[in-house]
Amino acid sequence: MDFIKKQLDGTGMSEQTIGILSNIIMVIFIAVVSILANYIAKRIVLKTIHHIVNNNRYKWGHIIVEKKLFHKLSHLVPAIIIYYSAYVFPSYQALIEKAALTYMIVIMITVFNALLNVFDDIYRSYEVSKIRPIKGYIQVAKIILFIIGGIIVISSLIGQNPLIILSGLGALSAVLMLVFKDSILGLVAGVQLSSNDMVRVGDWIEMPKYNADGDVIDITLNTVKVMNFDKTITMIPSYALISDSFRNWRGMQVSGGRRIKRSVYIDTSSITFCTEEMIKEFQKIHYLTDYVDTKLSEINEYNMEHQINTESKVNGRQLTNVGVFREYIHQYLRNHPKIHQDMTLIVRQLAPGDNGLPLEIYAFSNDITWAVYEAVQADIFDHIFAVAPTFGLRAFQNPTGHDIVQLKESPQFSRGY
Repeated sequence: MDFIKKQLDGTGMSEQTIGILSNIIMVIFIAVVSILANYIAKRIVLKTIHHIVNNNRYKWGHIIVEKKLFHKLSHLVPAIIIYYSAYVFPSYQALIEKAALTYMIVIMITVFNALLNVFDDIYRSYEVSKIRPIKGYIQVAKIILFIIGGIIVISSLIGQNPLIILSGLGALSAVLMLVFKDSILGLVAGVQLSSNDMVRVGDWIEMPKYNADGDVIDITLNTVKVMNFDKTITMIPSYALISDSFRNWRGMQVSGGRRIKRSVYIDTSSITFCTEEMIKEFQKIHYLTDYVDTKLSEINEYNMEHQINTESKVNGRQLTNVGVFREYIHQYLRNHPKIHQDMTLIVRQLAPGDNGLPLEIYAFSNDITWAVYEAVQADIFDHIFAVAPTFGLRAFQNPTGHDIVQLKESPQFSRGY
């Protein structure tokens, strides 16, 4: 500044004019130096850093570049130049230093915020992030960062110690608890969800209360984001997963088997003892040959031992078409390539009712993919319905309009009137 004034003294201008002009020249000089420093930092230093990072074999380097961590850091250069140039303007030195310092604090807050985002993205690149998500903790750290940063900025502007402002916040603790209620509940819920391994990103969860039925795609401080199978998004409060009940299908996904639990209803009027002709036909079926032979031998031995009069089928033990059919389904499933043979496989009778006798298939497919699972289940019941008449059985079905029309057109119905 003194050098500029000495140069202007020989021009014949007044002292006041020289003071104003020297200040303008100094401001322009500082601005040019700041712009030049910012240009060097962004065009040369940043490009060099990006080149080093891009050639690095660690994938996290690309995340740092993507989040513009060094780009945000480069804004400190002109602020530092302005801060240390403030002494040139004694009348405004305190104001300039305060403004520059506040700007640097804001820049550092954005840098630390970007650093937390970088850490979160790096952590997400590892498989452990699906088991132990930390996004909720990252959000808590950001809240703390912004609160502390805001206090430091305010204390810098008003020229007070940050501890004085912090002590004043104690009186506002009730208000803060109310404002950050959801965040506090979400933090507690996030800790419990993570420590108890209750839900992970990628889990299929079902929560009818919130119309959620799909895969977890994100876990944050306040919410768990679920993409339903109809491609809609449901946002569930994190604490709701602690306070309410929900179903997690992860066990099914991990086991490698998906349960088939469905019944075919048999018309009870079609159930009967097996005749000799039926038994001969059953012996031709590959899945039943050994079963029928073994069972006949066992029944004959029992009836002979107990001197049963076999002229009446009511006496002693006999094969029934529904019992043979149940064994056929069991053997069919035992030989099915899409049924998990190491898991529970049962074909059982349930209590008969108005819709006939339920034969329930309880088994597991060895492919948990939804489309494959549905195809396997459909193929099995296609076969069961098609093969039932071979055993002299009818699947139960309530009368339809077609059945009533056929009944009216039958000769027996006409003769009745």
